[in-house]
Amino acid sequence: MEFKISKELIRELEQLIQSKNDHQLEVLLNDMHHADIAEVLDELDFEEATYIFKVLDSDKTAEILLELEDDLRENILKRLSPKEIAEELDELETNDAADIIAELSQEIKAEVISELQDVEHAKDIVDLLRYAEDTAGGIMHKELVKVNENWNVLTCVKEMRIQAVNISRVHSIYVVDDEDRLKGRLSLKDLLTTSSRTPINDVYIRKLNSVNVDTEDIEVARIMQKYDLEAIPVVDELGRLVGRITIDDIVDVIKEEADKDYQMAAGITQDVEADDSVYEHTKARLPWLIMGMLIELVASYVLKGNEATSQQFYTLIIFMPLLSATAGNIGVQASAIIVQGLANGTLKGFSKEYFSKEITVAMISGTIISLLVLAYHTIMYGQFQVGLAISISIIVVILFAATLGTLVPLFLHKKKIDPAIATGPFITTTNDVFGIILYFTIAKLILGV
Repeated sequence: MEFKISKELIRELEQLIQSKNDHQLEVLLNDMHHADIAEVLDELDFEEATYIFKVLDSDKTAEILLELEDDLRENILKRLSPKEIAEELDELETNDAADIIAELSQEIKAEVISELQDVEHAKDIVDLLRYAEDTAGGIMHKELVKVNENWNVLTCVKEMRIQAVNISRVHSIYVVDDEDRLKGRLSLKDLLTTSSRTPINDVYIRKLNSVNVDTEDIEVARIMQKYDLEAIPVVDELGRLVGRITIDDIVDVIKEEADKDYQMAAGITQDVEADDSVYEHTKARLPWLIMGMLIELVASYVLKGNEATSQQFYTLIIFMPLLSATAGNIGVQASAIIVQGLANGTLKGFSKEYFSKEITVAMISGTIISLLVLAYHTIMYGQFQVGLAISISIIVVILFAATLGTLVPLFLHKKKIDPAIATGPFITTTNDVFGIILYFTIAKLILGV
């Protein structure tokens, strides 16, 4: 059953904190999952959350620390000494520990690293800190199980028992040579069913997917999704095995990318959370709003230049919102499918086949909509020629919007710019300007103005 926070639980915790009943607090919280405790701490005020955090053992609080909201985690870390932070990090896997350290100031960071008890653990954390956070090196674990290709099965089993002590889950057994270069992987089934004296070189699987330390995290996610992998090894420039990435790390990457794309599509230029300040929200939203305003000013200038035509055929103005909305929707739909295809790897770049498909869909949709508009205009206003001008304009503008929505994301992707930009205000505002220009140009030609 999924955990639910109740008012009664919060009230009970507040009372226990007020009475400083540490033992009962431990009894109440120790059976809870660390993610649930983090959710509870986020509901308490800062002083109460910090109190509970210090009551619980570090093997519990280390996991809780990873699940806390950024602001609360930052505030709790400020209340801990470098030694206390180091005690938390000693309980975490290397990539999680590196993520926490990366949030600290340079001065505190050095002190915390010096306080780490496990020297090898400290070296691994420092090694991870040199990689960019959006690369395979930045999200990988250093903890893994590896065996030498020159060993036999018995030696492998002995070494694996030693290595597995500090690893929470063993997804794969990797095979390396004497220089630590990745050679393949070892099947657990083969290990269990093969004679103990059999050389590993005779049984290990040589075909293996891997990524480089500099591979972008979103590309790692795409590879793992394509080949349905629970874990993938990471190698350095010399092909040496340096870490592994597990599926839980990739889920975080996918969520972050989806959140970023969703906000970008809505015209938000940087990552913001609901609890961020007014300043942060304004800074993230205002640039696109100003850009949209400038583009729409161009549209208003076009309208001013067609004032005489609008007065002579007033229904052209009446149907303009329908034109803008339809073109905007078509453009966003087209760009959204392209962005999705680029993200999941089903689309690598420009495809004549896909482009013709999108134009065909736009043509069919535009024709149906324009016929409905023509019929409505003729019945309501009795002006068939004006209705025809509006209808033909709608088809042309829809085709333009579909073309723009298809090609712009592909162009941005080619230029190494996130194509998600094209799914929001950029497409809709651009369609408004060019749509109005096309609309009045076609209307003038048909109506002979």
